[in-house]
Amino acid sequence: MGRVEDKVALVTGGALGLGRAAAELLAREGAKVAVTDLMDAEGRAVVDQIGLAGGEAIYIHHDVAQEADWARAVAETLTRFGRLDVVVNNAGVALAGSVEDCTLEQWRWLMSINLDGVFLGTKHGVAAMKGHGGSIINLSSIEGLIGDPNLAAYNASKGGVRIFTKSAALHCAKAGYKIRVNSIHPGYIWTPMVEGYIAGQADPDEAKLAVAGLHPLGHLGEPDDIAFGVLYLASDESKFMTGSELVIDGGYTAQ
Repeated sequence: MGRVEDKVALVTGGALGLGRAAAELLAREGAKVAVTDLMDAEGRAVVDQIGLAGGEAIYIHHDVAQEADWARAVAETLTRFGRLDVVVNNAGVALAGSVEDCTLEQWRWLMSINLDGVFLGTKHGVAAMKGHGGSIINLSSIEGLIGDPNLAAYNASKGGVRIFTKSAALHCAKAGYKIRVNSIHPGYIWTPMVEGYIAGQADPDEAKLAVAGLHPLGHLGEPDDIAFGVLYLASDESKFMTGSELVIDGGYTAQ
């Protein structure tokens, strides 16, 4: 317990899935947490759960694609908690489609959340942290490391998160800000996003088995598998790690 004691973390997309698991684990380990999302009822439920467990958290309605929302979310966090030490850029969306199928409108919508949102979160996180240091954690994907013929826009966004993370990490290191910037690359994790994808297949049971079989460990991941990676990168245990990829994928990309 106490691995991030006295730190303040902002977690985007914190209402469900990976974001919720990360927010709750950070709170259990001593952080004060700003949970941000567009799903207000679900986000407030996360904050209530953290409070019931003895933690401290606030909920902020937040569209990660809008810079004004970022300025407000960071300002509210600083007003409530006095500082910001950790930003978890988790909010994201998925869209199936090949380079031929994906429309420009779809492409720009997905990029506005998956890539613009990470850029803005990192930019505003650096501004809030550079006086004392901190950790920025960007959620990419195995799809930021390998290609998929039916995920053109998603591949591009997550690959962009990966290399953008390295650029920001080098900038912060060379500027002497003591801000570390790293990316996490999950395999298929049993979250509402993956559940929705599986449910939309002709035979959901068969589809779930097929997706699980893509991972040499033979099963899908759970949200806490990624949350523990977030906790490590948020804590001082990872103080010598920046510009790196933390791959948590059941062996998917080792093949």
